[in-house]
Amino acid sequence: MNWDNTTLFSDDNADDRAFREEVREWVGANCPKDLLNRSLRIDPPDLKPWHRKLYERGWIAPHWPKEVGGMGATLTQQIILFEEMSRIGAPTPYPHGLNFIGPLIVEVGTAAQKAKHLPGILTGDMTWCQGYSEPGSGSDLVSLVSRAELDGDAFIVNGHKIWTTNGHFADWMFALFRTDPAAKPRHAGITMLLIDLKSPGVTVRPIQTIRGDSEFAEETFVDVRVPVGNMLGELNGGWAVANKLLGSERFTTGHPRNAAVLLNKARQVAEYSGAIRDPAFRHRLAMLEIDLLAFSAFYRHAASLHGKRRAPAAMAPIIKIAGGELGQKASELFVDAAGPLGSGADDIDLGGSVVNPSADLFEMRRVTVGSGTVEIQRTIISKRVLDLPS
Repeated sequence: MNWDNTTLFSDDNADDRAFREEVREWVGANCPKDLLNRSLRIDPPDLKPWHRKLYERGWIAPHWPKEVGGMGATLTQQIILFEEMSRIGAPTPYPHGLNFIGPLIVEVGTAAQKAKHLPGILTGDMTWCQGYSEPGSGSDLVSLVSRAELDGDAFIVNGHKIWTTNGHFADWMFALFRTDPAAKPRHAGITMLLIDLKSPGVTVRPIQTIRGDSEFAEETFVDVRVPVGNMLGELNGGWAVANKLLGSERFTTGHPRNAAVLLNKARQVAEYSGAIRDPAFRHRLAMLEIDLLAFSAFYRHAASLHGKRRAPAAMAPIIKIAGGELGQKASELFVDAAGPLGSGADDIDLGGSVVNPSADLFEMRRVTVGSGTVEIQRTIISKRVLDLPS
């Protein structure tokens, strides 16, 4: 089976089929060719022109309501946009503004916050990052210790954030800080703040990954003044705001397109290397393709319920676990498909199409860690769904 991503779901009606044709034609004609099928991540400055084109076409925020500048697209239309971009190897805009903080500002932000931040997110002029993890607080996010103390019309922020995607490129950060150290339970004393990273007292340092890029950064805050007007949601109510985001983030990291793209690459490279003639390899490929079909059906059903706010508590963790582990298995098969070349750091040229199995393998290592480790997701299911003891 040859995965072109459109095989994941069938279009529901004639309007959806027409929309897919429109998207396929426009994306193919307008996405800059130097951004297609990049083996290493694309930094935000290089992605901004493509973001701007999607904005001008009206397709930059398909899940946002029309009244705040979004497309107001149906779930199927949203899926079609993602599928058609990944089908030709076109990048999707970074999610931190569009998928994470943007919808939160739409839902719980003040009128002033919406007027100030939503336009820049839509145009791509403002790059955002997420300040959750700390050196001693990752998956156990409620253990964070960075402080924000109220001082008149501002918070005084001190602390240390780490593993911040695009932190060294970002203009703004949405972050969680402890505003009431004595609060019980611990999550009751946390507040979400919107921070201008050019503020005095903020230091940002990039972190190089094993993949060879600097995707992450760490930030230190020393007596940084953050206006009270930059508080998102209620004082000490940041945990509730953050939980609105984490479900959506786990749907993003667990998307079946990750495995679909990698399995398609694995099949193509196996034809080139001769691995496809090995019955054992074909068996592994077939098993993963079957798993992908089943998971894709579950994902679409889960996404539909999530969009209607009817998804059970277990769905987002299951998406994160199943999608992440399936993507990792697909990346391992991709490396094996390339034979001796698979473990090398160099790109492989397949008749003008460049692939890098080891880079994709490294990229997929993180998906079972980011947005909460799979161990944390299993704990969530065991406690909140199965009611098992700690």
